[in-house]
Amino acid sequence: MDDIPEALREGSVSDRKPSSRRLWLGFWLALGVAIAVGLGALAAWQATSLSQSQTATNFSQAEINTETNTGAAASTPITSTPLSLSTTSTADQLPTVLGHRAYAEVSRDRLTNVVADGSIKLQAAATEKFLDMQAQARAEGVGLRPVSGFRTLEEQDYLFFQVKAERTQTATVRAEVSAPPGYSEHHTGYAIDIADSSRPNVDLEVAFENTPAFRWLQKNAARYDFELSFPRDNPQGISYEPWHWRFVGDRNSLETFYKEGAGPAPTAPTQ
Repeated sequence: MDDIPEALREGSVSDRKPSSRRLWLGFWLALGVAIAVGLGALAAWQATSLSQSQTATNFSQAEINTETNTGAAASTPITSTPLSLSTTSTADQLPTVLGHRAYAEVSRDRLTNVVADGSIKLQAAATEKFLDMQAQARAEGVGLRPVSGFRTLEEQDYLFFQVKAERTQTATVRAEVSAPPGYSEHHTGYAIDIADSSRPNVDLEVAFENTPAFRWLQKNAARYDFELSFPRDNPQGISYEPWHWRFVGDRNSLETFYKEGAGPAPTAPTQ
C-alpha cells in the first residue's frame, strides 16, 4: 500500500465513495420518479371516481325508469286482458259512418230459418240458441216474437234511404234509428229484433222495455249468449233500442262485433 503513489491512492478512494454531485443527482432522480408515480396514481384515482360517479348516475336513472315503469304497471297490470262483452269495446273506436260500424253481408248458405216460412233467418248457431231461449220463455209464460233477422244490403238501402226521404229526415236523424246499408248488424246474421207476443202495439218502440218479454230478456238473454246491442247512452251514439239483440256465443260472432278491424265495409247498392 505504501508503494502506491499518493495520487493514485486518492483516486481509488474517490471511485469507491460517491461524490456530492452524484448524491444530488440520485436524489432528484428519485424525486422525479416519486412525482411521476404520484401523478399516475392521482390520474387513476380520478378516472375511477369519474367511472363510479357515472355508474351511480346511470344506476339512479335506472331506478327512476324502474319507478316510472312500475307506476305505469300499477295502473295497467301486465296481464292478458279478457275479452269484454260490453258495448265499450275497442271496436267502438273504429271508423264509423254516422256512428255505425261496417259489417260484411254473411253468405246465405250459413243462414237457417228462425220461423217456419223462412222469412226470418240467422246464422245457424244464433238460430239454435234463439229457439232454445224462445222455448224457455214460453215455458215461463212469456212470448218472444222475432221481428227481423238477417237483412241484405238492398233491404237496408230501402230502410235507410227510402224511409229517410219519405219521412223528410236528415241522414244524421235517420242514422239514430237505422244504419246505412253496409253498416247494419243485421247483415251479419247474428242480430235479431224481438217483440212481445202479447204487446204488438210496441213493436220496435222504446216502450218495449215495459213488456214482460224485455224484462225476461234482461234476466235471461245472457244465458243464451244474446246481448243488447244499443243500450241507453251507448258510446256509438245510437238511439236506445231495447228490441235489438245480437248473438255473441261463438268465436266468429265475438270477432265480428269485438275484434279490432273486423267488419270491412262492402259497397252499398246504387240508388
